[in-house]
Amino acid sequence: MQLEGIHHITAITGDAPRNVDFYARLLGLRLTAKTVNQDDPSVYHLFYGDEQASPGADLTFFEYPHAAPGRAGAGMVHQIVWRVASGDALDFWARRLTADGVAVERTEDSLRFADFEGLGHELVVSTAPDAALVAEHPEVPAELALQGFEGVRAYTGHPEGSAVVLERLMGAVGNDEDTWEVRGEKRGGWIAFDPAPAEPGRQSAGTVHHIAWGTTDADQPTWVKTLEEVGLHSSGIVDRHYFHSVYFREPGGILYELATEEPGFTVDGPVQELGRKIILPPWLEKEREAIEARLTPLPDPRAAWAT
Repeated sequence: MQLEGIHHITAITGDAPRNVDFYARLLGLRLTAKTVNQDDPSVYHLFYGDEQASPGADLTFFEYPHAAPGRAGAGMVHQIVWRVASGDALDFWARRLTADGVAVERTEDSLRFADFEGLGHELVVSTAPDAALVAEHPEVPAELALQGFEGVRAYTGHPEGSAVVLERLMGAVGNDEDTWEVRGEKRGGWIAFDPAPAEPGRQSAGTVHHIAWGTTDADQPTWVKTLEEVGLHSSGIVDRHYFHSVYFREPGGILYELATEEPGFTVDGPVQELGRKIILPPWLEKEREAIEARLTPLPDPRAAWAT
C-alpha cells in the first residue's frame, strides 16, 4: 500500500472573511470549495488549492468564529512548507508579503512567515520531480506561484513511536535530520519533527487540526485492518462525499488522515464553478436554508477580477 505524499492539511480559523483574503488574494491560492464541517455543519470548511483542486495542494480550514488564538504543542503540526520554483519566487513573495504588512524571515533558500492568526508557513525552492500545482491569479505570475506542499514540521510527544509508524507502517523513508518522506508514484511529501515546547498545545485559531496522506479506495479496507492489527484505533472508512477518509492518531499525538483522490470536488459540478457557491453533501441538502443562514456570506474572491 503506497501513500501518495500529502493529500491535504486542515487548520482552524476564527475569521473566514480574513482567511479568504489572506489565502486567496494575498497567497494567490484558488478558493476551491466553500462547504461545512460535516461533523459540525454550523461552521465553514474552506478549501484552497490549485486550479483543479488537486490533492497535494489542498489547504483547508474549519471556521469557528471568534475562536481564541491557539498554540502548537506536542502532537501538532506547527509549520506548513510550500514549494516554489526559484530564488526569484522567494524574492517575489518577500516583497509581496512585506508590502501587505506581513513580517518575513528570508534565508538563502527559504522564506518564513505566519498568517494573521499565527499559523506558520515556509516557502522553499523545490527539487522534486512532481507536477507543479499552481493556481491562476492576476497579480501572481505562474512561474512565481506556490506549487503545492513540500512537507510539514511538527512536534511529537513520542519521537520513537512516531518514527516506527512512519517507517514500518506507512512506508516512509527517514534521514538523519528527523525527516521522513512519504512518496508514491505521482507525488511525495515529508514530515519533520522538532523538539516539542514545554508549554502544552492548544488547538484553536491559527493551528493545524490534522494532516492527510493520499491513498486509494482500493487500499482503504486494508489500511483499516492493518491499523487494527498494530493496535492503532481508526475511524473506519468515512464518506466525505468529495473523498473517503480513515483517521487515526499516531503515537506522538498527531492526527493523521488517509484520504482518497476520488471522486474529487468536481462531483458537484465543473471545475470552472469551484468556490463560487456553498456546496453540501447530499445528506445535508435538506438543511441548506438553515445552514446558510448561520454562515457569514463569503463572495467568490474571483468575482472582482473582471473589474
